[in-house]
Amino acid sequence: MLIDTKKSTYAKVTPIPVRDIDWDAGFWKERFDTCAEVTVPHIRGMFEDDSPIFHVVENFRVAAGLHEGTHEGTPFGDGDFYKWMEAAMYVTAKKGDKKLEEDLDAYIELIASVQQEDGYISTKQIISDKQGGNSRLGDINDFEVYNFGHLFTAACVYKRITGKDNFLKVALKAAGYLETLYEKYIKEGVAQTEVCPSHYMGIVELYRTTGDTRYLRLAEMALEVRDLVPDGTDDNQDSLPLREHRKIVGHGVRSTYLYAGVADVYAENGDESLKTVLDAVWENCVDKKLYINGGCGALYTGTSPYGLFNHLNGVTVYNVHQAFGYEYQLPNITAYNETCATLGNIMWNYRMFAINPQVKYFDIIERSMLNLTIASVSLSGKKYFYQNSLRRVKKLDYELMWPLERRESLTCFCCPPNMARFIAESSEYIYMKGKDCIYTGMYGANTAHILLDNGAEFTIEQKTDYPWDGTISFSFKEIKNPGTFTLKLRIPQWAVSGSIKKNGVEIAALGKGQSGTYYDVLVDDLLKDEVQLTLDMPVRFTTAHSYVEENINQVAVERGPVLFCAETPDAEVDSLGNLMLPANAQFKEIPFDIEGKNLLALETEAVVPVRKEDYDPNALYQTLDYDGFRRVPVRLIPYFAWDNRGYGEMIVWMPVYWGK
Repeated sequence: MLIDTKKSTYAKVTPIPVRDIDWDAGFWKERFDTCAEVTVPHIRGMFEDDSPIFHVVENFRVAAGLHEGTHEGTPFGDGDFYKWMEAAMYVTAKKGDKKLEEDLDAYIELIASVQQEDGYISTKQIISDKQGGNSRLGDINDFEVYNFGHLFTAACVYKRITGKDNFLKVALKAAGYLETLYEKYIKEGVAQTEVCPSHYMGIVELYRTTGDTRYLRLAEMALEVRDLVPDGTDDNQDSLPLREHRKIVGHGVRSTYLYAGVADVYAENGDESLKTVLDAVWENCVDKKLYINGGCGALYTGTSPYGLFNHLNGVTVYNVHQAFGYEYQLPNITAYNETCATLGNIMWNYRMFAINPQVKYFDIIERSMLNLTIASVSLSGKKYFYQNSLRRVKKLDYELMWPLERRESLTCFCCPPNMARFIAESSEYIYMKGKDCIYTGMYGANTAHILLDNGAEFTIEQKTDYPWDGTISFSFKEIKNPGTFTLKLRIPQWAVSGSIKKNGVEIAALGKGQSGTYYDVLVDDLLKDEVQLTLDMPVRFTTAHSYVEENINQVAVERGPVLFCAETPDAEVDSLGNLMLPANAQFKEIPFDIEGKNLLALETEAVVPVRKEDYDPNALYQTLDYDGFRRVPVRLIPYFAWDNRGYGEMIVWMPVYWGK
């Protein structure tokens, strides 16, 4: 399972074990199958490629002395490979792929052969040391501890899935290296920062997997050490002591990984000063810095929004990249929204839910999974985005860091394996268990084996065509031990009408008062009870806060949990930037096929100004002059499906037309 909180003192819920739950039809089953059958093998092929761009597995072979050569590719390739391994582990569990499991064991044997006697393991440094170097922990951007963290997590997952200790032994030995390092830092009173701190989460999972309190203490030491960094920066969230954090700043991945790890530590030790940080920073992120597609980390580059501006007097202003900016600073064309940052935010929200099960956390998870995670990969399963913008224009007068269309190969390949493991693990977001209750998370057709604390044991079957349809039915079978429990139905914040039935009889009419809450249904007869939740899904316009400058007097189109957009093939206009949506627009829902995937699209009429002949589309400013308006048909598709029909424009936010 993603996290094992069943013995965590301050966690209120725990996931269903990986082998006990599966998507068995519909939307998420299709995504999982594409991931397992296309994406996971495709990424493996990239990592097995010995070209200088990737060279990931080859780096392990060189470090092990099996091949001659130098380190090539990124310094964080080790960690990215561990993420791919985690995705592959879920495929072995779900598909029963014994050959893949054998291959994983071979990779683990290779990795173990690279590990140094003191537990250190990072191929770039080990290869350098073989050639007479001494490069350990010399540069924070070598990502050594990031690599450790993903190793820890993957090793715990493998232990839980297979029962094998082979990978866990490597992880525990590496944790011993960190323990010695942190003891040294604490004794000396000064430490080096650690970027993209995946290791906080990984160390806590080592504690949960082994039950050895040594690793809980190690996780607490890791947080203590970050406050010993001299001259810290907002880029790495260490300009202030951790317990003084109240706003989310800096690098998107470094921040969301950090707070996910802090939430893990809180779930074990209940340190209320950590909870204060988590709540304040979460609110700052979600209320003022989160994109409508669930993306976070708006800026390619910039300076700290809270830096000291009298730098002419010698005070440093922090440089920040791939980062959060000011409150409400959410550009569309240049939206950075690195996939890994959003995945870090999902991990953070998942852990926040574990310690305080509220709908708002799963609302963020669902928004991020549906509208960014699966948007970062093509419908074919083997082309990827690194950044996730909300608008694409025909041509930019400047060059951005990453391509504006998905590519099979990215020079920084951290996002694709991260995305793959999230889709492979997605069934673990369906339910969380409380003491004698089941919380629903993400909806989708699935079957799950449940064992509750009161001894009730049964299979719960969820049938639905969600997210296209809001009717979700729950029934129970294979009852080994009947018992009473509460089924907690998530009513998303967007749901303002609907109903709940038990055994065909309506027991609740849903309204705005239930939005963003759990509705409790008592299941007291497993042999007979059936529960049906219906969430009405009218198309709705969503507006942004007036401080989001780019979106003033504009709307985004949503239906249920799905965000929609328009692309060049969807409207016969010179530029999608000319489209305006009537405030009273009516939408027709139609089935639509892209790349062989069955989707739901929306058809309506948009309004376009008729420009006069002297209109100059390239002028920075000019007098407004037009000859009225014309109406044009327009089709909107799910945002996650964009960039699968060739290069063209894409737009999410469109102006409102208030005329008749």
